Amino acid sequence: MVGMSGAYGGHNGSESRQSKEAVVVGAPEMIGVGLGMGVVHKVASPPAQSTASKMKGKVKETFFPDDPFRSFKGQPQRAKLLLAVKYLFPVLEWAPGYTLSLFKSDLVAGLTIASLAIPQGISYAKLANLPPIIGLYSSFVPPLVYAVLGSSRDLAVGPVSIASLIMGSMLRQAVSPSAEPALFLQLAFTATLFAGLVQASLGILRLGFIIDFLSKATLVGFMAGAAVIVSLQQLKALLGIVHFTTQMGIVPVMASVFQHTDEWSWQTILMGACFLVLLLTARHVSIRWPKFFWISACAPLACVIVSTLLVFLFKAQNHGISIIGQLKCGLNRPSWDKLLFDPAYLGLTMKTGLVTGIISLTEGVAVGRTFASLKDYQVDGNKEMMAIGLMNVVGSCTSCYVTTGAFSRSAVNHNAGCKTAMSNVIMALTVMVTLLFLMPLFVYTPNVVLGAIIIAAVIGLIDLPAAYNIWKMDKMDFLVCVCAFAGVIFISVQQGLAIAVGISIFRVLMQITRPRMMIQGNIKGTDIYRNLHQYKEAQRVPGFLILTVEAPINFANTNYLNERTKRWIEDESSSGNKQTELHFVILDLSAVPAIDTSGIAFLIDLKKATEKRGLELVLVNPTGEVMEKIQRANDAHDHFRPDCLYLTTGEAIASLSGFAKMATP
Repeated sequence: MVGMSGAYGGHNGSESRQSKEAVVVGAPEMIGVGLGMGVVHKVASPPAQSTASKMKGKVKETFFPDDPFRSFKGQPQRAKLLLAVKYLFPVLEWAPGYTLSLFKSDLVAGLTIASLAIPQGISYAKLANLPPIIGLYSSFVPPLVYAVLGSSRDLAVGPVSIASLIMGSMLRQAVSPSAEPALFLQLAFTATLFAGLVQASLGILRLGFIIDFLSKATLVGFMAGAAVIVSLQQLKALLGIVHFTTQMGIVPVMASVFQHTDEWSWQTILMGACFLVLLLTARHVSIRWPKFFWISACAPLACVIVSTLLVFLFKAQNHGISIIGQLKCGLNRPSWDKLLFDPAYLGLTMKTGLVTGIISLTEGVAVGRTFASLKDYQVDGNKEMMAIGLMNVVGSCTSCYVTTGAFSRSAVNHNAGCKTAMSNVIMALTVMVTLLFLMPLFVYTPNVVLGAIIIAAVIGLIDLPAAYNIWKMDKMDFLVCVCAFAGVIFISVQQGLAIAVGISIFRVLMQITRPRMMIQGNIKGTDIYRNLHQYKEAQRVPGFLILTVEAPINFANTNYLNERTKRWIEDESSSGNKQTELHFVILDLSAVPAIDTSGIAFLIDLKKATEKRGLELVLVNPTGEVMEKIQRANDAHDHFRPDCLYLTTGEAIASLSGFAKMATP
């Protein structure tokens, strides 16, 4: 080894190199190196693989980590065809064995969630600045599509508050829903089509990991902020204000509320407050005593019925309480002829579809996985993306807007004892009956009650315990959460989300470019080496600087690692203590899963820098990919001989301690 004779004070470096190499390269043998007997194992190279084989493995692990087609192996052609059909249409997995007892459970669950879906559908459509009937259309066709294509037994499909808010606010920036309702409706259908195409594409191309950029901290802050904005928007209905701001931020909304105090209606405020208290009480009862879940599930429909009767009996529409008005009976009308691809609006609809698609997809997949874990069954995330995406594509052609699986509705479905996706079919059929025969009953439904229903539904999105846990666990994650919340309520929904995602990505980049690198010491009486700062009983080993890297080594962090390592070497070399004079730098690569050409160049440069100081660089336990690239570097130049590669830090210390003692005067 270069510089070893100087470090070892007269010891022949080439002879020691040959003797050590003979031991390290061969099978495990017993050797004596001044400190007793020890075993030095060979650092094994990974099995040789062709480039095509490696690429195939990487593609499989990236896009097919769950190996969805493993059940196809060893099956005859006919069985493979049947499995493929079942994979595309999960309904075929449970429908053939469907029983009357399962139907009874699904019937109860379906009717229960229908009682929640009908008032929520009307309310969320108004939140999106769409006609109320569109909310009911969106609770009819999409659940039928999902029942055929979806893999979750508990997911209850329909419009959701956040996607409704985002769609309404983004489209309203270009078109007024009151001045041009027909054009606004066309843009909503077109945005829904793009949302469905984005969602289905993510599933088909196995790109579901993209939604992972919405971290838990981001979602907690975003959902809480959106819930506040949604609730503030309902002040228009709760106070009876006619001229209300079109902006979404908390400042302009509150300014609009207090600038139009002359429009406040005490009758509207009284009715809204009473029904809001009733809804929140029902929600509290269901949370406190879960067996009474049906109370909160039925409360919205009960409020709609009671308030409608009150308005009808007391002619409240003549006393300042606004009502929905006439709604046409009939099922969904085809809307493929209403899809608008005008270049003037194409960018807006694509952008709206992308944002609403990602948000609703994240919510739907997360809800499906949550309830699947409670019942101990698997939900295929990519299959869910395809199902939700195709559901929205079909919905855009049948007068529906963006739909997904809502948490509140799915929780009711789960608590009501649903067994299969048939509960969605029951709900859809109930909505169908409503569309065909019951629409005239909603003429006198007051808008203030719909606003109260929305507030009661979204208040559950404010998860204070989750925010507190994030604060306790990780202050940086809490910053992301706060930025998402503040961005949504003070700027806009989409920009608040973008800020939070940007901060999350910046944090990931910081972790990549500034990886953890630590000095290790030996825990006395053992062969264990751990972080000196974490384990107080760990002690430095004289003559050795033991470093470990806990991240891939690549072009983004090699400069940082190089500077950090050299600084530690300089600090050790300048100590001036002959008893602890540095001779070896050990770099533990156990936690380095990958390395690129820049990383190999860093190791080569580090080895040269240590040799100039009369030191030796030793690598410990390089993983398969790292070892393979080290060997390739050795093919051109013999940078890392076998005698500087060890399987464990303990073996490296045992093997090299004798030379370090001989080098110390």
